[in-house]
Amino acid sequence: MPAKKTLAMLVGSAMLLGSSQLMATPTASMLADTCAGCHGTDGVSTGPAGPTIAGKSAAYLSDVLKAYKEGTRHSTIMQRIAKGYTDEEIDLIAGHYAGLKWVSMAGEQKFDSAKIAQGEKLYGKNCGKCHDENGALADDDAGLLAGQWLPYLQYTMADFIGGRSEMPKKMAKKVKKLSDDEIEALLQFFASQK
Repeated sequence: MPAKKTLAMLVGSAMLLGSSQLMATPTASMLADTCAGCHGTDGVSTGPAGPTIAGKSAAYLSDVLKAYKEGTRHSTIMQRIAKGYTDEEIDLIAGHYAGLKWVSMAGEQKFDSAKIAQGEKLYGKNCGKCHDENGALADDDAGLLAGQWLPYLQYTMADFIGGRSEMPKKMAKKVKKLSDDEIEALLQFFASQK
């Protein structure tokens, strides 16, 4: 085989090998960049329909993304997006966002102070055991509720109540006893936390 042809084959093979290795190992940051359109830069949501995901626990984020992937948690688009990732990539994304700072959206919203006061009382009786520190503790694996956008919390609760997303059994027992007005008061309380 002529030397030029051999050299061309070696160079071509090296280029293919190099590009396939680059494509095979995306970083957590690269994977997470795709989330910015809906969840904001660095996971801080700028729109009321999408939650802030920065600062949530890695275990919680991973579980939620895998539930979307499996179709056991309802969404408008996340089920389709999550199916595009391997479980390992989901874990990388979850770890990336868990390492970022939580930012409350409470200051960006308007609330009914009477509902917040009612919600605080209901929280103490119904939610405090699972949603520690007024819903602000990331490590309780129940999700950060404090300071989320109120419309997002309302949509998510509607999905739970409507059976589109699986509600934890303990939560279902508590929610079943609450009126629509009481649920709204609880959601306003959570969303108002800074």
